[in-house]
Amino acid sequence: MENIKPKYKHELNEELKGKIHLYDTNRERDYLSEFASKSEDGLRREQKVKEDIRLKYSRDADRIIHTHAYSRYIDKTQVFFLVDNDHLTHRVLHVQLVSRIARTIGRALKLNEDLIEAISLGHDLGHAPFGHMGEEALSKLTEKKGIGRFLHNVQSVQFLDEIENQDLTLQVLDGILCHNGEEHKQKLEPVKGKDWTKFDAEIEAIKKGKKDYMPMTLEGCVVRFADVIAYLGRDLLDAREVGLIKDDSDIPEQCKEKIGVENSEMINNLIINLIENSYGQNYISYSKEMSEALEKYLTFNYEQIYVGQYKHEERLGDEERIGNMYEKLFETFLGDLEDKNKKSTIYKQLFNLKWIGEDYLNKSTHPAEKVRDFIAGMTDKYFLTTFKDISIPKKITQKFK
Repeated sequence: MENIKPKYKHELNEELKGKIHLYDTNRERDYLSEFASKSEDGLRREQKVKEDIRLKYSRDADRIIHTHAYSRYIDKTQVFFLVDNDHLTHRVLHVQLVSRIARTIGRALKLNEDLIEAISLGHDLGHAPFGHMGEEALSKLTEKKGIGRFLHNVQSVQFLDEIENQDLTLQVLDGILCHNGEEHKQKLEPVKGKDWTKFDAEIEAIKKGKKDYMPMTLEGCVVRFADVIAYLGRDLLDAREVGLIKDDSDIPEQCKEKIGVENSEMINNLIINLIENSYGQNYISYSKEMSEALEKYLTFNYEQIYVGQYKHEERLGDEERIGNMYEKLFETFLGDLEDKNKKSTIYKQLFNLKWIGEDYLNKSTHPAEKVRDFIAGMTDKYFLTTFKDISIPKKITQKFK
């Protein structure tokens, strides 16, 4: 019997593919705002991806959701870590909320929803275990080793652009890099004219201390606002869930009146205000009154929730303990790389996985950078398991092998 190899990859004939691609391209040209980012303008660093029936930003969203980094969202802390409560928000839910909120705004403003979705799905991939506390602990170590600050937005780009080498468009990676401004702003206006050289320079400047860069697209600006809308009310909801906030009496009256106290009304009011003040404009903006109320709300959440949980009697000492755990893992794995200890977990998990790009592994990067990437990619559970494995002597079963 003849041995016939199955053809696993089926492709549309070029004529039909061209018709579908032209239809989607014309739909963007005809229906999107003049200020929207068109997929045909998407810039890839290497252009090694052969475009198919999907437009560039749609394909980028698919590539992100199929990465290993995206799979690890499932056990990454949003705000509350090491709390035995299944109703609390994790990163995997947060990015879905950001995507839904941003796409709602983008659709109303006639922007590119594919680009919005791709930025939303990838924007938090770089978060280290235990949320912002973990990010601060890791950043202290990376600065000490002379490789710059650790920031989750830069690390998100690192996972997609270097480690898993997805060859995404500049517009998507730029939106991910610029999604988390450290200061609240009433209005965001995109900075045009970026290229790969400017993008790479922005990354290095951020690692050295530059606080903020504006996205190059309106879609990136929308995601940046949507990120805040998604976590503002949800973090308040989680704080009530764990009993950190007992009632709403401490919330400023201006915040209650303009934005609300329930997650659904907070999301609605902020979205409507953004759309009303941004429609037909080459910027995304709140009204002055809404922006002032939102800034007060963010201050309240910061003091009562993000800092408040660390001051709670059940969390006292956690910052120091987690910092010590990070240092133990970092120094252990850095030593293993320098000593070429092939039995180390970092060799098994970072150097022997087929989905990690060969270019990344073969680059003459500082060993501390590889340790940074390895630890940043861990889920909370895997971090704890790995720490236990290297810190607690293993019990031998019956006899030596």
